[in-house]
Amino acid sequence: MAGARQERRAEPVTADREIVISRVIDAPRELVFEAFTEVRHLSRWWGPEGFTTTTRSFEFREGGEWDFVLHGPDGTDYSEWIRWLRIAPPERIALLHGESRDDPNAFESVLTFAPDGAATRIVMRTVFPTKELRDEAVEKYHAIEGGQQTLSGLAAYVTDLARKGAEG
Repeated sequence: MAGARQERRAEPVTADREIVISRVIDAPRELVFEAFTEVRHLSRWWGPEGFTTTTRSFEFREGGEWDFVLHGPDGTDYSEWIRWLRIAPPERIALLHGESRDDPNAFESVLTFAPDGAATRIVMRTVFPTKELRDEAVEKYHAIEGGQQTLSGLAAYVTDLARKGAEG
C-alpha cells in the first residue's frame, strides 16, 4: 500500500496544468542556447509558422524583460511579454510569459538544453496557473502545435547557422 501512495506522489502535481514539448536539433548546444540570448536571433525564428516578431525592448539577463509583438498571418497583433527568471548557460532558461507585465494569467516555462551526441535535445516545459488556462491555450490558441512549430523554426534557424559556420 505504501508503494501505491508513493507512485501517486511521483506524478507531478502540475501534470494537468502542463504542456511539454521537445525536439532534437542538429546543432551544438551552445548555438541553440545562443539563439535565445540575442534579439537578432529571436526575431528570425520565434513564433508559430507564418508569424513575425517585432521587439519593443529586450534585455537577456535574470530579471530582464523582452517586450514584443507577434504579428499573425491574418494581420492580428498579439502583445507579448517575457521576464527571464533564471539563466544557466548553456543548460537552462526559466521564464515568465504573458501578454503584459501585470498579466494574472502569465505562465512559467523552463527550457532545458542537453547534448544528444553532436545534436541538442531541447525540452520546453510550460506550467499554467490553472488547468482551465492550460486547456484554453491548447484548444483556443493551439499551444502544442504552436510550440512545435516554434521549435521547428528554431531548429531550421540554428541548423542553417551551424551549416554556414562549418562552411566558414
